[in-house]
Amino acid sequence: MELTILHLYPDMMNLYGEYANVAVLRRRLEALGVAAAAEEVPCGGRPDLSGADLIYMGAGTERKQKYALEALCPWREDLRAAVDRGAVLLFTGSAMEVLGTSVTDASGRVWPGLGLADFTTVETEKRTPVDVVATPTLWEAPAVGFMNKCSLTHGVATPLFSALSLGFGNEADHGAEGYVSGNVFATHLTGPVLVKNPDFGDLLLRRLFAQKGWDLPETLPELPHQRAAYAVTLEELQKRSGG
Repeated sequence: MELTILHLYPDMMNLYGEYANVAVLRRRLEALGVAAAAEEVPCGGRPDLSGADLIYMGAGTERKQKYALEALCPWREDLRAAVDRGAVLLFTGSAMEVLGTSVTDASGRVWPGLGLADFTTVETEKRTPVDVVATPTLWEAPAVGFMNKCSLTHGVATPLFSALSLGFGNEADHGAEGYVSGNVFATHLTGPVLVKNPDFGDLLLRRLFAQKGWDLPETLPELPHQRAAYAVTLEELQKRSGG
């Protein structure tokens, strides 16, 4: 069994060590007997989206986000075709915003987005660096993480998280956060999201196996201490949120 992970623009969009999301997925896939090739595409390179099973892009600064958006726009139809055939797409941090119809920067300039979703994003003067505890819409256990953004994202009809007990949502404190549609997943959570949240990783594994038509074991392999680390983080963050 083989599949391909396409990591978009790690030279520009890797603000909080998001490479770990690709690394943890590869390790868990290999434990399931899958040979997972990870292909890195530098900003400005031509991505071969035709054979990608999972497409990932992490967070970057506001300036680098615009470079990444401009670099990816010529391939938006190829990206849409990959999504239409069932490829799993995960965009984290500021990468989430490029999936919408537009990003308006702090100067008022409107940058056309990729148009894979109907939401819009407007940058603000207020930066929100904050820890997060979130209620997922697709799995049971609360999600934990961190975000650092200065934007409001409007018009998300299908959020990945229904509410945050700690943190700032798409457009409101404690509000809904992220975006999901089919196999497209996006969230402002940054850093090693899949390391911190093993249940999120489980979901992506199930989607990848379903896409390939493979049988998935009922019990999924885990990394040593991953669940224990998640439990400690959740406990500490829930104390802050009063949960």
